[in-house]
Amino acid sequence: MPPYAGPPVASRQGDASSTLRLLAYLALAITLIVLDDQGGWLSRLRTQAAVAVQPVWALAGLPGRLGASVRDNAASHNQLVAENRELRNQLLLANARLTRLQTAALDNAQLRELLNVAERSGLDVQLAPILDIDLDPVKQRLVLDAGSREGVRIGQAVIDAGGLMGQVIAVTPLHSTVLLLTDPDHAVPVTVARNGVRLIAYGRGDRVELRDIPLSAGVEVGDEIVTSGLGGRFPAGFPVGRILQLRPDDTHAFLVGELEPAAKLDRGRDVLLLRSVPQIPRMPVTTGLEPPAGDTAPGPRPAPGNQAPRGIAPATPADAATAPATPPAPVPTPAATASPATDVPAAPAGDRR
Repeated sequence: MPPYAGPPVASRQGDASSTLRLLAYLALAITLIVLDDQGGWLSRLRTQAAVAVQPVWALAGLPGRLGASVRDNAASHNQLVAENRELRNQLLLANARLTRLQTAALDNAQLRELLNVAERSGLDVQLAPILDIDLDPVKQRLVLDAGSREGVRIGQAVIDAGGLMGQVIAVTPLHSTVLLLTDPDHAVPVTVARNGVRLIAYGRGDRVELRDIPLSAGVEVGDEIVTSGLGGRFPAGFPVGRILQLRPDDTHAFLVGELEPAAKLDRGRDVLLLRSVPQIPRMPVTTGLEPPAGDTAPGPRPAPGNQAPRGIAPATPADAATAPATPPAPVPTPAATASPATDVPAAPAGDRR
């Protein structure tokens, strides 16, 4: 007979007891659910149990929350760093664009001022961009991006919207060199706009200087100095500068004035070249012997060298044809002096035989 292959008898008794306990628990749970649903007497118990268990839940979830917070903080930091870097790059690009726009607006304003000067003054000008500046502190010069191919020639006056800047001293096919008003080698004839006193303005490196001003000239601080037009190189009446101060020279016989240039020599990207300089009209020279303008007196007037002596009216062609020539007035002559050979006294009239 084969051996018994089933579980032991004690094991079966344990399973039966477990089943009975399960059924009892299930019946108790159903009873509690029914009672709670109908009477609600377990709700207060659940509330108190939840309050009692809350610290346990908080403590149990603390590691998870800490880990999530660390991960969120790390992600937020990295994201903020990336966003900050991107925003910084965008700010740099925006500043660069703004700078370019401001530069373009400034150039536009300067070009508009130059064009307004050309229109107001009626001068024949040529626009030339500034290519380079001379870094020598003694020399005050500019290099223009325009040369003989563009019609630039030596001696042309250079101006901007403020006033006179200098003149062209060297020209190549592509470029030209400008000697600024403040260069020590530059001098320009000027006049005081207020009273017309003629002076010479010399460059002094950073400003312009007026030398040998007579004490009686009446020049004052604040007077505006303009070009006189003498020499035909610079237009007359173009602003040169304003007198900042006056001081006596070494001899105390004359004054020396310092000018602030009217032109903006240290800024701007374009200048104007004068193609032609308006000439000062020459007034006719009168000697006092010629008839004034508009004189309509009839009859020709004698030439200055052929005028008749005072007191004698000049003969006209009609008088010459109808009236005999008037002999000249007798010129008184001294009494004749008797010669020794014939110097005999005359006899009285009664003694003549």
